[in-house]
This record gives sequence, C-alpha cells and structure tokens, in this order.
Amino acid sequence: MLDAFIIEEIRRREEDRENHRPRPQLPIPEPSRPLPSNDVPAEDEDAPQRGVVIIDYSVPAGP
Repeated sequence: MLDAFIIEEIRRREEDRENHRPRPQLPIPEPSRPLPSNDVPAEDEDAPQRGVVIIDYSVPAGP
C-alpha cells in the first residue's frame, strides 16, 4: 500500500498538470435581437396552432 504522502504528491502533480494545460478560448457570438412584437407578419397570426402527436406502437400483451 502506498504511503499517504506519496498519494498526496501524485494528486498534487496531477492537479498542477491540469492547471497548466492550455485551454481553448472559443469566441461567443453576440445574441441576435428579437423582432419587436408589432413587426410580426400577418401570416403568422392566421397560421393554425401547432401541437404534438404521440403514436404508441406498443402491442398489448394477450391473455
């Protein structure tokens, strides 16, 4: 069994290695501005409401 000092030393070295790795910096795009509510085209107001349909294909167990 390893001595507690050795285990802590291994843990500390792994943490140091993780902290010194270069991390990629990704540019974050600016959020787009939403359309004002009064500029909504008339087509959207007349569009039918949408919904979700769930189709159950399971077969009930027979007696």
